[in-house]
Amino acid sequence: MYKVLFVCMGNICRSPTAEAVLRHHVQLAELGQHVAVFSAGTHNYHPGKPADVRSAAHAQRRGIDLSGHRARQITEEDFEQMDLILVMDWDNLSLTQAACPPQHQHKVRRLMEFACQHTDTVVPDPYYGGEAGFEHVLDLLDDACSGLTQYLKRMTSK
Repeated sequence: MYKVLFVCMGNICRSPTAEAVLRHHVQLAELGQHVAVFSAGTHNYHPGKPADVRSAAHAQRRGIDLSGHRARQITEEDFEQMDLILVMDWDNLSLTQAACPPQHQHKVRRLMEFACQHTDTVVPDPYYGGEAGFEHVLDLLDDACSGLTQYLKRMTSK
């Protein structure tokens, strides 16, 4: 089982949405038995809380369900157990790399490295923005998770 972890700051907007979007792509690609998807935050701001209602509503409009999500902070075990740890922005990258043991640094990457159509280098935090920000995040996540699914096909066929 190939394990992917998405990381943002509080684990209520971007990373749980990415988790659900990738799960959707993985199911469509019939990789569900080969790929497990998780999310976490660099900060412990919202432990046990559901996804942000705006993130959940925008995702739901696209057929993506965030209702089962509960926020958590990244753990030491995540660095050991995950095969790929994908962060949303430069701050998430810096904080995740700082917490990551040296032997697992190769697992930490930016999600937008997998984007095929968008040239954005990060997934911006929509928390303090308006409706358009949540839609933009979904567009970016869909693109990046599409490219990531192609990568996962290669990784799980070895």
